[in-house]
Amino acid sequence: MTRRDDTQEWATNLLTESMNWLDMYYDADAGYLYSLDATALTHETRASAWYAAGLLARNEVDDVEQAVKIVENIIVGQHKNVSSQWFGDYQIYPEEPTVGTAQYPPKIYNSWDPNWRGFVGTTFVLMLEEFPTLIPNDTKTRMLESLYNTTIGDSYRVGGVDDDNLYPAYSNPSIMRAFVSGWVGRQLNESNMTAAGETYAQDVIDLFNRANTLSEFNSGTYAGVSLYALTLWAKYMPESSVMGQNGARMIKETWKSLGSLYNANLRNVAGPWDRSYGYDMNRYLSILALQIWTLVGKEKAPINGKPYVMGHKNDFAIGPLVAILAPFHNTLIDNTTVSSLDTFPGTHTVNTSAFSPPYDTYPRNISAWLSPNLTIGAESFSENVIGGPAKNPNSFNPAVVQWGRADGSVGWLTLYSQVMELNATVGEGVLSLTYPQGNSTSAFQFLVGTNSKRGKRDVASWADVEGVNVTVQGTVDPAYSVSFSGLVGGSGDTINDFEFWNFTYGMPEGSTETPYAKLSFELV
Repeated sequence: MTRRDDTQEWATNLLTESMNWLDMYYDADAGYLYSLDATALTHETRASAWYAAGLLARNEVDDVEQAVKIVENIIVGQHKNVSSQWFGDYQIYPEEPTVGTAQYPPKIYNSWDPNWRGFVGTTFVLMLEEFPTLIPNDTKTRMLESLYNTTIGDSYRVGGVDDDNLYPAYSNPSIMRAFVSGWVGRQLNESNMTAAGETYAQDVIDLFNRANTLSEFNSGTYAGVSLYALTLWAKYMPESSVMGQNGARMIKETWKSLGSLYNANLRNVAGPWDRSYGYDMNRYLSILALQIWTLVGKEKAPINGKPYVMGHKNDFAIGPLVAILAPFHNTLIDNTTVSSLDTFPGTHTVNTSAFSPPYDTYPRNISAWLSPNLTIGAESFSENVIGGPAKNPNSFNPAVVQWGRADGSVGWLTLYSQVMELNATVGEGVLSLTYPQGNSTSAFQFLVGTNSKRGKRDVASWADVEGVNVTVQGTVDPAYSVSFSGLVGGSGDTINDFEFWNFTYGMPEGSTETPYAKLSFELV
């Protein structure tokens, strides 16, 4: 039996484990999952939808009855005011006040999240496609009506208007938006809806075709969502659709890119990362890791034996959807890529690019050097925002280094982005960074992960960092500061639950030189 033949078993294992965990949160009386953050017995809508799909897939005892109850509850909680920006979206949680009242004003990505139209909408479609005989006809009718409303509401989204950021370059919701619009339009014979989905999909495809990369590049979380949504394109859209024509190819090429950047020894995708919720995939739960689980097995994937103890654990709730689609999705990935997820192929370099208009002045140029126990990746960019297209320095990691330590754990370093323009080059054991628009007030902040249990607890210099020797040269002042950001103390807060040491290099007072730092790394 080849490892490929184990895909169904691994997918079943993922379904079983994720559902066993979600079962503990299910409130049968309410027909919702309790909040996965366990916030005073409130409930949660999106995870409930994912759980309902898992219930249909499992189909034991009263699973179908509970799934239907959940779906009906979610539809009842859908926002119904056609004139509101959040029309057709779904409640964050059923106990919340009415969005748009004086006491509960609308705030995008807070009191309402426009991307939940895509997450819940695609889940409804998956249920209708995969389990049509299990869902009562009257519920199917209401699901289609809900999908019609969510598609209309999603059409209100225009990047740059009313604080919305949905451009075709915002890959994961864009791919979901195009799919739901195209699928619903065909189901209900709404030609305008079908055409809108096709047009938006073509915009996404055009950006992708430039370098065979997603604009939202190399994210353990959002590359996972994009692959999920592209699987819906490939599996459920007809050949007459541009989505049906391109979905499989885009999945294959996206996995090629991810596979080339993956270090199976470290069980991490090398940087740079456009949007990351952590610095070591072995310690935070990524959707991409769930997909790798179905490709090479849980033991070889970047997944803790107890996934629900990892950072960003709530994404384990999408496990049922990943498991349901895995047998089809995994057939679209070439053997070389799957092999790279299982065994590191040897030292190599990667050069590619990604483009996210309107934020990028030019495409971000990406380079990485991967060796068996040390990876260095970075991107050059010129943007009109700080923090990448997501405008979030806590998730944008334009320069990343990772290394293996003696106990098998992973050390890491990332540049905390504070600039709109960066020139970065990567070589064997070397990372070079320049701020073209910088001046004497510029600083390079390097966030460095804490040592393993066997390493030093206190870090005052590079000599105290476990597993690697680091030297820094350049125009920066060689005198640097070190501070700590911890869970319960230090000079700053954690980022995405990760503690770190902050090595900061400023420029010499009064310097007129361009800020430049060259970091050299040697494993010890």
